[in-house]
Amino acid sequence: MKDTLFAQPHEALGSFQFNESVAAVFPDMIQRSVPGYQTILTGIGELTALYAQPDTQLYDLGCSLGAATLTMRRQCPQTCRLVAIDNAPAMIERARTYLEGYHSQTPVELVCGDVQDQSIENASVVVINFTLQFIDPQDRLALLKRIHAGLKPGGILILSEKIHFDQTPVQTAIEHLHLQFKRANGYSELEIGQKRNALEDVLISDSRAAHLARLQEAGFEQADTWFQAYNFASFLAIKTA
Repeated sequence: MKDTLFAQPHEALGSFQFNESVAAVFPDMIQRSVPGYQTILTGIGELTALYAQPDTQLYDLGCSLGAATLTMRRQCPQTCRLVAIDNAPAMIERARTYLEGYHSQTPVELVCGDVQDQSIENASVVVINFTLQFIDPQDRLALLKRIHAGLKPGGILILSEKIHFDQTPVQTAIEHLHLQFKRANGYSELEIGQKRNALEDVLISDSRAAHLARLQEAGFEQADTWFQAYNFASFLAIKTA
């Protein structure tokens, strides 16, 4: 379905929520809003093929409709087990339908819950795809530390996020590029403005430097950006020991 959620004026525009209305149009929404999204999914698959260890668990934290989960399942050894978690019931139910549409011997456990409550054990690949930005900034380090502790040596974290830039002229220029991307994908000024207002105080971004510093503090000695398109970036962090 085409994303037209913000195409009409809303007198009382509440905070953005991942409800049934969003779940129904989410594939269209994210493709038209996040530059490089498909490249990130492809990269997640390639990195999973490279780093997933037999007889380990793979986690998709904030799985939404399960796009990353599907990609990981295609590329991991069959002896792996996947855990996909999201706190939005509408997302989990649609993810279940999508996952059942593709046959695989690799089991996937779908969990409707808070990623901050999810235990991470015997893990070789953990993915957080545009989810950390919706968690209270004060709680982000604790989650990353728990992920690091649950990863096996040689395991990886793939973290994708919207980022901001500390230099105002750079931030202004890249925001303009992102706006042009959304306009080119058919979003009107009304849709762009109303969605921005709905996400205010819900999506709280970090800078690239802040992400890397937090990953280092969480225990990841090897971490850097593997992909960036405008103000969207994906980080690779490797547990070395």
